[in-house]
Amino acid sequence: MDQATFEQQLRAEGYEEVTTVTREANGFLDVHTHPFEARALILNGEIRLRCDGRETLYQPGDVFHLARAEPHAERYGPRGVSYLVGRK
Repeated sequence: MDQATFEQQLRAEGYEEVTTVTREANGFLDVHTHPFEARALILNGEIRLRCDGRETLYQPGDVFHLARAEPHAERYGPRGVSYLVGRK
C-alpha cells in the first residue's frame, strides 16, 4: 500500500493523529500497552510484533493494527524501522 492511500484511509476511519515513528536497529520493547488504538504502515526496515504468544514480521508496505491496551512486544530489524501510524 502506498503512503497517500494509507493516510486517506486513516482519516476516513477517524484516526486524527498521524505521525511517523523511527526506531533504532536491533532495538526492542518488552511487553507493554498503549492508551490508544494504532494502525501503521511500514515505510522502511522491519518490525516483529508479538501478541498473544504469536510473533509476526512486518516489512515495507505491510500494515499492522493494535487495539487500545493490547499487550505486545516489539523487535526492530538490523536497519531499524520507520512507520507511519495513526492513533485514536
